Amino acid sequence: MKQLTRITVNPEVMGGKPCIRGLRVTAGTIVGLMASGYSSAEILQAYPYLEEADIYEALGYAAFDNIG
Repeated sequence: MKQLTRITVNPEVMGGKPCIRGLRVTAGTIVGLMASGYSSAEILQAYPYLEEADIYEALGYAAFDNIG
């Protein structure tokens, strides 16, 4: 599996949940939005500081790890 570079874990950010690039957006939030039917474009519009690669990495992370 490719090394994940956009997922960070810091106990002082969002209670240590896996986040996107240290931002206060968890990988679980992205996966949940996608599961609820939101498109990548809609997520990027709602979170303009995210990049498309962030979404793909969150999905890849979810496929291989438990994001709770």
